[in-house]
Amino acid sequence: MPKKLFPFFSYLFHPVFIPIYATLFYLFSNQSYFFNKEKYLVLLEVSVITFAIPILFFVLLRLTGKITSIMVPELSERKFPLVIQCFLLILLVKKSITLERYPELHFFMLGALSSTLIALILLFANKKASLHMTGLSALTFFIFGLSLHHHTANTALIIFMVLMNGFVASSRLIMKAHTPQELVTGVLLGSIPQILLLFLWL
Repeated sequence: MPKKLFPFFSYLFHPVFIPIYATLFYLFSNQSYFFNKEKYLVLLEVSVITFAIPILFFVLLRLTGKITSIMVPELSERKFPLVIQCFLLILLVKKSITLERYPELHFFMLGALSSTLIALILLFANKKASLHMTGLSALTFFIFGLSLHHHTANTALIIFMVLMNGFVASSRLIMKAHTPQELVTGVLLGSIPQILLLFLWL
């Protein structure tokens, strides 16, 4: 595959899209029992809180010179966006994606919050993790867990997600955005909270 195509995967699986992808799979998978109106309402809520609001903050930070790129390459640039993300995820799990109504998705978002908090703590220790790999590995384990939970065969999708993990990791290396260690750290940050939380809802 031409190297010029690899950055595409970094944009396609940018961390800001991951909650939307997880919500789409959760709501529109074969075992979904929600009415269409509710599906679109939940998707709208997640999109506004995890995508629209962060993008508005990004534009504001970009205009004020606090951030140089949507990939947020520097350690100093990452702290404020991660703090914002933590508050938005707390809002989501408290007010919208509640345990009583959407338990599986609630635990995914809770895992995402845990990963974000740890990534933020690591920044203060001058340690950088790949947020792309954090989000994508979390999404992969969520799809795998939900497939087990509903006893559905999503083998092709799971294989696709594993391949995407490889493509995105390669993309981040080619773009010189991360070291191999930072990629591995990102995978661990994303997957471990999801795996631990699987035991609460599988």
